[in-house]
Amino acid sequence: MSDEVRSSQKAQSDEGGLSNLSHEDRRFPPPEELAASANVTAATYEQAAADPDAFWAEQAKRISWETEPTEVLDWSNPPFATWFADGTLNAAYNACDRHVEAGHGDRVAFYFEGEPGDTREITYAQLTTEVKQAANALIELGVEAGDRVAIYLPMIPEAVVAMLACARIGAPHTVVFGGFSSDALSSRILDCGVEVVITADGGYRRGAPSGLKPAVDEALTKCPDVRHVLVIRRTGQDVEMTEGRDLWWHEFVGQQSEEHTAEAFPAEHPLYIMYTSGSTGKPKGILHTTGGYLVGTSYTHWATFDLKPETDVFWTAADIGWVTGHSYLVYGPLVNGTTSVMYEGTPDTPHKGRWWEIIEKYRVTILYCAPTAIRTFMKWGSEFPEQFDLSSLRILGSVGEPINPEAYVWYRHVIGGDRTPVVDTWWQTETGMHMISPMPGVTSGKPGAAMTPVPGVSVDVVNDEAQSVPNGSGGYLVITKPWPSMLRTLWGDDQRFVDTYWSRFAGLYFAGDGAKRDDDGDIWFLGRVDDVMNVSGHRMSTTEIESALVSHPKVAEAAVVGASDPTTGQAIVAFVILRSEAGDGGPDVVAELRAHVAKEIGAIAKPRQIMVVEELPKTRSGKIMRRLLRDIAEHREVGDVTTLTDSSVMSLIKDNMDKPAAAAEG
Repeated sequence: MSDEVRSSQKAQSDEGGLSNLSHEDRRFPPPEELAASANVTAATYEQAAADPDAFWAEQAKRISWETEPTEVLDWSNPPFATWFADGTLNAAYNACDRHVEAGHGDRVAFYFEGEPGDTREITYAQLTTEVKQAANALIELGVEAGDRVAIYLPMIPEAVVAMLACARIGAPHTVVFGGFSSDALSSRILDCGVEVVITADGGYRRGAPSGLKPAVDEALTKCPDVRHVLVIRRTGQDVEMTEGRDLWWHEFVGQQSEEHTAEAFPAEHPLYIMYTSGSTGKPKGILHTTGGYLVGTSYTHWATFDLKPETDVFWTAADIGWVTGHSYLVYGPLVNGTTSVMYEGTPDTPHKGRWWEIIEKYRVTILYCAPTAIRTFMKWGSEFPEQFDLSSLRILGSVGEPINPEAYVWYRHVIGGDRTPVVDTWWQTETGMHMISPMPGVTSGKPGAAMTPVPGVSVDVVNDEAQSVPNGSGGYLVITKPWPSMLRTLWGDDQRFVDTYWSRFAGLYFAGDGAKRDDDGDIWFLGRVDDVMNVSGHRMSTTEIESALVSHPKVAEAAVVGASDPTTGQAIVAFVILRSEAGDGGPDVVAELRAHVAKEIGAIAKPRQIMVVEELPKTRSGKIMRRLLRDIAEHREVGDVTTLTDSSVMSLIKDNMDKPAAAAEG
């Protein structure tokens, strides 16, 4: 097994064993009523394993095809796959028109809740009409099938309309998160040759309007090929409109015909390009195509959340600028005819009970959010959710990073009332759909464990020689067979696609995550390979130590990094946020936390240094930027902070790093 990803092993010394996370003994079986009517059963796994191609061919019947495919998977030129290649379809028709034609036009597609408190209720019939008008507008602007369109918007319904309008006419969209800078926007526009941009004057952020159009204007100084900008009026801020280039959405789209017939495109026609950060600094343009992506996202949305579209109200608390928003706010739910909630704002605007207020208002049945949000709610305290009626919830989901066992249990207990399964989903921008997750009607939940692959998905944990590791061992997580919604390539760079994902192990997809199989064979994620530390020859996962810290009643959130150490090679440095009742975080608390980690895992895992902080550096998608914390821990110049929600957090941490009360050593 590789030294690079070996999980915390039992130390052959008086310091005792190290890894206890994979021996989690709490189990939460499915509620009997849910299990009795579950979409996925034990038989589903057996059918999928017996013949994966036949299984996915069956799932392809979930969507509408203009030309039914006779082919399933072509893997004759790995790693370049095609799925359902001789089928033709239209993504927007699948998301909109077909539900209206089936008599569900009056069903609500979205309950939109704006941060200032404005609301909209959008039915499938209304959504279909708006998408048709927007498609006609793009056609009038000269957009043709294959042309790329950039979307740079807040979380408003027009963002969904814009995406579907592009899909309707076969124009791949690239959605750029509204919190990204003008430089990030221009680099993406240039990389995929965008000529039309859709944006807004601004959006709302923590109670105040925040501009978007000025960033577009700045970005376009570097993008001479952009011919038109459609601008949605959201906040009413004054913006400059360039004559001949800029058009108001409400004027230009609003006067378009409400009639448009969707054209069918081949299943492998590009649907969207989503950029994700690359190790070389140049963002990677992940290309997803149409047929396989819709099959994968619609199936996993239905399966993982045990979806009942006639009665469920589904809320993915993710921005459309991220893949979670694409797959489980837009395409998956709409293809399935789901009623969803779409929220523009933050969890604490105008108060810390905002999410729970929304759940009570719309009787949300399924909530899907990030562990970062859950840990934040833990820090605030249970008194906020306890003010609202959350009894409508029947399933809770987690996405973005591994969920700490204590956060899992708090989520299930406080938010779910001890009755809701928690589905902790592992997947990536590249995979397009859930790959590993418990199924709520089948799986006995195990806090902190990713559990088992989704039916029809094949994964393994392997060593350096690509051999499966036994239960109780760690290694590299790989995907061993193609899946329908897999990325097809990196935009304009097939070789980088091969080198990035397929070069480490012949014929296997490796995305950079370390994982461990526990004694039951269930999968636990140990974080990125880069987040596995070597302390005095012992391999330890940052995730395990973070979970040990969060299991202490005084800790709300923790981030752990490895810092260079002349004695041990690497030393463990922890940054923790305390719960409100824990006091000021002086030396006594720090000593208590160090002792707690030693007790939970082993003395070798005791952090060299623990720093109590008010906040952690997080991206706008909620991920902790451990790279920046490593810079701090090693006294380096702090790197790029442009993707952080609040860049001032790093200055505060840096200023406090040497204060003995906050950062105790020894």
